[in-house]
Amino acid sequence: MRENLHRFFRAARGAGVHVSPAESIDAMRAVKQVGFSDRAILRDALLLTLAKSQDEKLALGDCFDLFFSQPEPRQDQPGAGSDDASQDSDQSSSSDAAGEAGESQPAQELGPLAQMLLSQDRNAIAAAIASASGAASLSDIRYSTQRGIFSSRILDAMGLQRLRDDLDQLTATNPSLAERLRAALDALREAVRDTVSQGLALYAREEAENLRNEILRNAPLARIERRQVAEMRALIRQIARRLRERYSKPRKRQRRGHLDVRRTLRRNAAWGGVPFLTAWKRKHRDRPKIVALCDVSGSVAQVSDFFLLLIHSLHEVVDDVRSFAFSSHLIEVSEILENNSPEEAMAEIMSKVGFGSSDYGSSLVDFEKEFMSTLTPQTTVIVLGDARSNNLDPRADILRRISKRSKRLVWLNPEGRLAWGFGDSEMPRYATFCSVVRQCATAQQLERAVSDIVASYQ
Repeated sequence: MRENLHRFFRAARGAGVHVSPAESIDAMRAVKQVGFSDRAILRDALLLTLAKSQDEKLALGDCFDLFFSQPEPRQDQPGAGSDDASQDSDQSSSSDAAGEAGESQPAQELGPLAQMLLSQDRNAIAAAIASASGAASLSDIRYSTQRGIFSSRILDAMGLQRLRDDLDQLTATNPSLAERLRAALDALREAVRDTVSQGLALYAREEAENLRNEILRNAPLARIERRQVAEMRALIRQIARRLRERYSKPRKRQRRGHLDVRRTLRRNAAWGGVPFLTAWKRKHRDRPKIVALCDVSGSVAQVSDFFLLLIHSLHEVVDDVRSFAFSSHLIEVSEILENNSPEEAMAEIMSKVGFGSSDYGSSLVDFEKEFMSTLTPQTTVIVLGDARSNNLDPRADILRRISKRSKRLVWLNPEGRLAWGFGDSEMPRYATFCSVVRQCATAQQLERAVSDIVASYQ
């Protein structure tokens, strides 16, 4: 049963439940106390030790029900009718066939699988399928195209080759019994297919989700289909969660620094060099301060949602973040992002300033007039936009002054580099005053850019 629990933990992770090694050990200790005899108590024990939220509890409950529900082996008899009389006649004919088989083909001469199928012991068949599934490593299934492979492996592990030999013998000596065994084999194949389908639902979800996320991570944000928007938002939330987990809690070693061996030895000279007192090398790190300017005009409306989601995550990772949104004019949106959920914040921001005609020059003028004092030599300024100003004055001189007042200026552009400088794009002129210019056309590029920015302060 330990192997079954390990497979269940793998299936739970595929269902979206985060199961750490420590949590799996706690769950196994709980299962050791309650046992496997009462399925309801076992289910409650696993939910109590593994689920950490209501969503995880629901996902884990569904995973448990699917994992511990064995497909029922079918008993398909040739010529079986729907009424009781026909069923009784089939049973009597089966008994007669079994009697004939006892006279012409002793049961002990048949292989174990043939005897099991002829006896139609459902519990024994289900146990044999479960055992063969373990031998065939069904938990390694990842794709729907592998169904046939794993079905063949399970049947081979159950003794299909010997069963075929038995069928060849019975076909020559006892055709009626051979027909009955052939029908039982068809039912067994169907039960094995159901088992493999169950395994695919349990163990392939994580791989399928990873594959889908990998495709989305590399898909251009501007060309995301409407049906994929919800999935992309979920992916951006995963990126934000990774950023929080990676950078929101500084490591103790990072705060303390590395051991200074020379100072430690000098400080402990009175104790013969025994290091009762330690000295540490401390490296000064600037406190993170970020100013983010996000273009929410009509030309980037398709990707502005994802930009705002990432900016929302920055407020949870970095203490000092000032956020601004602009199209034809610029407003501060820091409080909106801090006091609302991502969906509510995005809706409010877009209603106030979104979908307009982009005017980078006018927006930079608004920033210089009202918010230039927020910049210090420790500030990283991030601009998220396509730098298309509709042939209006781009006011690159203001961007130059912003660059001089701040630590660095980072521009993240959702357009491909081949489009920079063509039409009304002012990207080459703006890039002159930027410390870093990156194409951020995909979620993966956006994650790397934001991660590098935050990591520079660690």
